[in-house]
Amino acid sequence: MYKIREMKNSDWNQIMEIYKMGIDNLISTFDNELPEFEKWDSAHVKICRLVIEENEKIIGWAALTPISAKKAYWGAAELSIYISDGYKSKGVGSMLLNALIEESEKNGFWSLQSIIFEENVPSIKLHEKFNFRKIGYREKIARDRFGNWHNVILMERRNNF
Repeated sequence: MYKIREMKNSDWNQIMEIYKMGIDNLISTFDNELPEFEKWDSAHVKICRLVIEENEKIIGWAALTPISAKKAYWGAAELSIYISDGYKSKGVGSMLLNALIEESEKNGFWSLQSIIFEENVPSIKLHEKFNFRKIGYREKIARDRFGNWHNVILMERRNNF
């Protein structure tokens, strides 16, 4: 049985194990190495950090990053969601994304945005399932660690209040 709860600092090692899977698959992040906790922590909103676990093992996580430091943009955030390889296509991402949307609405976020590799079709479909719409496309925006260019899709969901 799956359980969703707030992320704790003590979850860091398990969260980074899952993030490393995203680095390794080359279609989840342009990062080439794992960040230090302090850097990651300072870049992400302190609320709306969730993990999903099975038998007390974290199998996915989600968090928000502000899209701007300007106060007027406070309610708009970029979403990160990562699921452990062994749990993809099992409904885990849907459960976690639904919980994050609910938590973001409770905390006054009006816009959730995602930047998704064009090749990451399962992530695009997951976002579409929760009423994210494609709002943009960036061609050859960055290179992976092997020098290959990637395009990204910009998606947005307007929350209900």
